[in-house]
Amino acid sequence: MGMVKKQLTAEDLAATGLRNRWYGVCPSSFVAPGALRRVTRLGEDWILFREPDGRLHMLEDRCPHRGAPLSQGVHLGDRIQCAYHGVQVNGEGTVVSVPGMPGCNLEGKTLVPSLPLREVAGAVLAYFGDDDHPAPCELTLPDTLSDDEYSHFLAYAEWNCPWRFAVENVLDPMHGTFLHRESHTMYAGDTAAQFRIRETDTGFFFEKTTQQGVNFDWVEYAHTGIDWLRLEIPYPPTAGPGGPFGIVGLVTPLTSERCAVFFWRYRKVAGWQRDVWRFLYKTKIEERHWNVLEQDRRMLEAMAPDADQAENLYQHDLGVVRIRRLLRQQAHKQSARVAAP
Repeated sequence: MGMVKKQLTAEDLAATGLRNRWYGVCPSSFVAPGALRRVTRLGEDWILFREPDGRLHMLEDRCPHRGAPLSQGVHLGDRIQCAYHGVQVNGEGTVVSVPGMPGCNLEGKTLVPSLPLREVAGAVLAYFGDDDHPAPCELTLPDTLSDDEYSHFLAYAEWNCPWRFAVENVLDPMHGTFLHRESHTMYAGDTAAQFRIRETDTGFFFEKTTQQGVNFDWVEYAHTGIDWLRLEIPYPPTAGPGGPFGIVGLVTPLTSERCAVFFWRYRKVAGWQRDVWRFLYKTKIEERHWNVLEQDRRMLEAMAPDADQAENLYQHDLGVVRIRRLLRQQAHKQSARVAAP
């Protein structure tokens, strides 16, 4: 079960993440069979451990006996043994053994919060609920991640900035024209543009009205059990065969001032052309993409945590304003429901 253990205000939720949705946790490769890993997500400490058969679990990093960190414990295959007093907890958060007092009343009780998990496209996703919504909501990913016609690579990084900065960065296409001007896909196009918001059933598009099919001309935000962002950039012929180059992005708050970003770089391509694209990506293109992400990281990490409190926005910032309003409304709605008697 995933639950909120304290009453969270709208400010808490805005800082460390809305609940009742799925989030990216880490790449699947971060937790090998038989491995144990501690992570901080949405302002809370958790452990991930994978059984030898590959099954993955995510538990609060707290032994139910005295509150010691399970992350300092011993991996016993299908359970974790706390290093402090030997209490053993399985992947569902149930105490299966208390070696110091066999048969005591802790055994058989589910006392450690656990989270529902899915592994998709090389990443671990977890559902973070509240007391009213402990069961996971339906999760639908964009077809660019779930359809076999698309080939993709996952780029994962952790940035020292509030998670909202990373979301807003993607919903600001004009930064690509200036910050990423030297990129092999951002060099063309106008330095001035007009934008519009186009609503969809799951979110909205923020798109240029004066330029299409040149570079970073639109971005989509959607909530389908998980919040995701998507954009496409036409590739030059030197990038090999296939359709437009696209990105699907997720942002997960770690703490109020640190976040994890997941960017899948994808292309619709099949057969021998897929092999060529994947070879070119790993040998030539991937390094360029990391350079672009580094430009974003350096800019966002250099901004003050309260940089968005002293802004002067204009028409290009409609996408930023739209996502802020949407997330703020959801945070107030969630906090009001949790606070209700």
